This record gives sequence, structure tokens and C-alpha cells, in this order.
Amino acid sequence: MAATRSFALALMRFWKHLAKLLTSQGVLLMLLSLAVFASFRYETFLTPLNLMNIMRQNSMLAIVALGMTVVILSGGIDLSVGSLVALGGVVAAMLAGQGSFVAIIGGIASTTLLGVVNGLLVSHARLQPFVVTLFTASAARGLALSITEEKSIAVPPTASGLVWLGRGFIASVPVPVIIVALLYFAAWFMLHRSRLGLHMFAVGDNEEASRLMGVNPNRVKLAVYTFSGLLSGLAGVILAGRLGAGQPVAAFGWETDAIAATVMGGTFLVGGQGSVFPTLVGVLLLGMMYNLLNLEGTITPWWQLVLRGGFLLMVVIFQQRIAQRD
Repeated sequence: MAATRSFALALMRFWKHLAKLLTSQGVLLMLLSLAVFASFRYETFLTPLNLMNIMRQNSMLAIVALGMTVVILSGGIDLSVGSLVALGGVVAAMLAGQGSFVAIIGGIASTTLLGVVNGLLVSHARLQPFVVTLFTASAARGLALSITEEKSIAVPPTASGLVWLGRGFIASVPVPVIIVALLYFAAWFMLHRSRLGLHMFAVGDNEEASRLMGVNPNRVKLAVYTFSGLLSGLAGVILAGRLGAGQPVAAFGWETDAIAATVMGGTFLVGGQGSVFPTLVGVLLLGMMYNLLNLEGTITPWWQLVLRGGFLLMVVIFQQRIAQRD
């Protein structure tokens, strides 16, 4: 009897530790498992060219997802990021004739301004983030289509700095990948080693309690939406440099991918819990999934959207179960 009881207790502890591991590192385990599967099924998967393409192609989404993570941590949502990426790229391409510096600053400034608008409407006008950012998404996309007359704007060859930002390399590493690494380390430090980061977690966990503790939720909300707008513009500028053109229809649906990567990384949609590096793993997992579907070649892009939506739904349900258990 004693041996049976000891075995049962050991089994319970094992399942408890396994559940804890899946909760904290589940997305990383999924990424590694998928990589092992792909390495056996596809000969070209582990080639340096394919792996580098996965990182480079998803670097812009990683930047957008970083901004989304910060917004969701504070208890909000930003549905305008995809449209802001398109607008930032279009503005950069239109200003590229005046030099790369002007193009980069102009593209980022345009979306940062709209991020400030989002923050002010959410914090001071007390409007719901869903409604505010949905309006901004529509307005930004419409503005991008209007100023370009629904046409792509080519980046002139003279804007070498802008092109380098999207296509360049530093010691055989793509520039966008280096930018992503620097941004994520900076964001991690800001969230976990600064007062602003602690305030973001506090507001996302319980806004009223944070206000009683002396935190100003309005400032936090303004900061996170401004940050998200800035990063969306940066992603748009890099995308324009990589494509050689600003496209008003670019980044369609990126807000869904950014939310999916953030949620898969363990950031709860209700706010107050999460981190940035798991979001990056979530971006890589999404990118790897798309890469494998392309290598498979039997699933159309439309069915890929269905699979992506179903996968996101499963992750949200899993999160809800964990939250209820806690």
C-alpha cells in the first residue's frame, strides 16, 4: 500500500510539473517539436537559406507583435497595426526621393502620431480600445489607398539606406533580424527593470487597484499605444525597403497574426500576465507553420487561413482553462 501511495504521489507531482512546463514553455516545446518533424520530412528545411528566410520574412511581424504584446499586457488591444504598417511603408516610399533619413523618420512619425491618437482616445476619451483601433485601422488603410491612388509607390535606387534597412546584412545576418533582437532585449528590460514596465503589468492586472497605488493608467495607456504605433511604422519602413515599394494593401491581416503570436507566447488577452520573448517564439512558430505548409504544397493559402484561425482558437481555449484553474 505504501509503495502504491508513493507511486501515486510521484505521478501526481510529475503531471503537476508537466502542466506547469506546458504552461510556461509550451510554445517553445511546440516550436522544437515542429522543427524536429520538419527536419525529417523536408530535406530543404534545415538548409541555412530556408532558416534565414524564415527569420527574415517574419522579422517585420515580430516587430508588430512586440507592440501588440505591450498593449495586451496593459489590458488593451490594437487592431490598427496592419494598416499602420501599410501607411508607414507608403509614406516612407513617397519621401524616399528626399533621402533615406527623411523617408525613415517620416514613415515612423506618421504612424506614431496615429498611435498617440489611439492612446488619447482610449485613455482620456474613455473609449473602448476595440472600437478606437478598429476606426484607426479603417482610416489608416483608407488614407494609404487614397494618397497612392491604390498603386504601389516604388522606392528609388538613390534611397540606399532605406533599401539596406530591409535587405542589408551585417556579418551575414539580415539587418531586420538584428533590429528585432535589439528591440526585444530593450523591451524586456523596459518591462521587467523599469517603473513603466511595472505600471503596465499593474494596469493590465487591475486598473482600479493600480490607480489606488498611485499609478496613472492614462499615461500607461498613452505610452503603450504610442509604442505600438511607432513599431508598426518601423515595420512598414523595413517592409518597404525589402519590397522596394510602399504598398497600400500590405500587411493585410497582420493584426490577427500579431495577436496569435502574442497569445501563443502566453500573454493573456485580459492583460497583466506575459512577456516578450515568448511572443518572439510564437512569431517563429507561426512562420515555421507557414513555411511547412508552403513546402508541403498541397494546402492553398485560403485553407492556411482556416488552419491559422483554428489554431488560435485552440490556444485561447487553453489559456482560458489555465486562468480558470489558477
